[in-house]
Amino acid sequence: MSNRVVCREASHAGSWYSASGSQLNAQLDGWLSQAQSTIRPARAIIAPHAGYTYCGACAAHAYKQVDPSVTRRVFILGPSHHVPLSRCALSPAEVYRTPLYDLRIDQKVYADLWKTGMFERMSLQTDEDEHSIEMHLPYTAKAMESHKDEFSIVPVLVGALSESKEQEYGKLLSKYLADPSNLFIISSDFCHWGQRFRYTYYDESQGEIYRSIEHLDKMGMGIIEQLDPMSFTNYLKKYHNTICGRHPIGVLLNAVAELRKTGLEMNFSFLNYAQSMPNNVSQLAQYSRSV
Repeated sequence: MSNRVVCREASHAGSWYSASGSQLNAQLDGWLSQAQSTIRPARAIIAPHAGYTYCGACAAHAYKQVDPSVTRRVFILGPSHHVPLSRCALSPAEVYRTPLYDLRIDQKVYADLWKTGMFERMSLQTDEDEHSIEMHLPYTAKAMESHKDEFSIVPVLVGALSESKEQEYGKLLSKYLADPSNLFIISSDFCHWGQRFRYTYYDESQGEIYRSIEHLDKMGMGIIEQLDPMSFTNYLKKYHNTICGRHPIGVLLNAVAELRKTGLEMNFSFLNYAQSMPNNVSQLAQYSRSV
């Protein structure tokens, strides 16, 4: 019987971001130095998962709000881009590698989630092919570096969930969101526009196409800030905005809704918005519990 630790390699290092630990560290330092800590400590953040050339600066505004002194567990919810998935899936790995240092998966939480019967087990190949979770690993490692031996991660791959399933997963994860030592990272870009994405919505009254995209995105961002999952669902049904992390966002909104039933109030604020013009992809920033 083998005791070999199963590791997920940093499969996108060297292409989507630097494989050099020193170079990556310097880049993250630079982006974080340009961001302000305004809503710290965040209980959850929404941040993009494009290549760091396109989204590194934007993501820094979210990660600047992370307080490593209180965070002991980091949930990372990312959408599935490559495999059809109607539920959520857990990784077979025990360790996620990054060019900075390795991140340890919380096996106790994984065991508890597995017992619910609500999760599938993705293959290691599926895990390493997917970028939505991996793109948050270097930033997580950087944000937590002062306490790097004191926290674990809980990566969750989120499928194309129905409204009812978003509610179910939100209810399940709400108890973890209620714990101040847990941080939730929601992986999502916003509008993917153009023929390659089969989405060309254009409101000519807004002027240039990029202005129309920004107006559409900020409409959605304003609805997310209301923390009302049904309003967000209705927005998606009306405009069909290609927000790739819409299901992880839906799970978060339903988790917040569940906590609100107990009288726990939260608020949400976006701190930054950017468009990656070569890819016609929009990016975004942040959510925090009110003080």
